[in-house]
Amino acid sequence: MKITVMGAGSVGCYYGGMLARSGIAVTLIGRPQHVDAVTQRGLILEIGPDRFTVPMAATTEPAGVADADVVLFCVKSGDTEAVGRQIAPHLRPDVTILNLQNGVDNADRLRPVVGREVVPVAVYVATAMAGPGHVKHHGRGDLVMGPNARDADIVGRFGAAGIPTQISANAMDALWGKLIVNCAYNALSGLTQRPYGQLVAMEGVTEVMTDIVAECIAVARASGVTVAPDTLASVLGLAATMAGQKSSTAQDMALGKPTEIDHLNGFVIRRGAALGIPTPVNRVLHTLVKAVTAPV
Repeated sequence: MKITVMGAGSVGCYYGGMLARSGIAVTLIGRPQHVDAVTQRGLILEIGPDRFTVPMAATTEPAGVADADVVLFCVKSGDTEAVGRQIAPHLRPDVTILNLQNGVDNADRLRPVVGREVVPVAVYVATAMAGPGHVKHHGRGDLVMGPNARDADIVGRFGAAGIPTQISANAMDALWGKLIVNCAYNALSGLTQRPYGQLVAMEGVTEVMTDIVAECIAVARASGVTVAPDTLASVLGLAATMAGQKSSTAQDMALGKPTEIDHLNGFVIRRGAALGIPTPVNRVLHTLVKAVTAPV
């Protein structure tokens, strides 16, 4: 099996590194600084106290997907259609595209652009880039993947690489569950620049998170999504298992990069408006992140 990772950020580098370390042929497609570092000395993969240097192919060119059996699509949500158009001419007819992005609508947005089936995947991992071609793992790493023609092979190979992968016909419900987590943590972590453990210890934060989760659940249920009864407890309990993790929004804001807030809290706001469900707490957080990150 040949795998290409489209989008060599922290998520793409982590899963690409794990797969390559297990002996699978992996190509990373990313920005020049990451590609140059990986080409010169391999990907540095830190997992707890362990540090690995993983050789693999890397390129900046969309044509790097050409011989892939499986593509892990890991770009930012705002780049979905544009990157999809770049890789579409190079994809094999029988390629399996696994969508590992934040948000719940990326697979639907990507599918008509690439003209291929796109499999939704809920990603549960805490990672961060420590430098060009250098990724740190802070927790978890499991996937919930929708059914597809290669699912049994993927589950076996990913499992052997240390990536627990579950096949679920309800992968979209899992994506909504992750969206709710992201809506609760990402903006608050970004605005305060605090990791989850410190964040939830601050006065009033868990109450705000409770309100965010309630709004998200109302929108999800009105959208026909099955929401687990322990969702709030799971959201609030996440900080205990990822105490040192800052959200991807926090990482983007610290680096002056565009955030995915329009596809997280912003998506809930738009979906809520279409369904007649008010989402005032999500709206405040979305507005604050947009205001803080707006060009001066």
